[in-house]
Amino acid sequence: MSGTRRLREEVRCLLGEQGTANTVEIFDHLNSRFRWGATMNQVGNILAKDIRFEKIGHTRGQFRGSVYTVCVWGLSSIPNPVIAP
Repeated sequence: MSGTRRLREEVRCLLGEQGTANTVEIFDHLNSRFRWGATMNQVGNILAKDIRFEKIGHTRGQFRGSVYTVCVWGLSSIPNPVIAP
């Protein structure tokens, strides 16, 4: 987890400010925020494996010139999830 700690924290801040965001929006935010960016596989693993984030639903729309179904994410409803350092 230490390799993605800054990415995870930035996703938490983004979802804290916006409430919800889809995977493509999170991916674009991370790549505009950090010089090294992240791959879509990294973003998917961060969102799926961190208990601070939960999948809220799906949305179908045009992303990058094609129509895709992507997941919508938000902060978990767990009050204080414990994350090992």
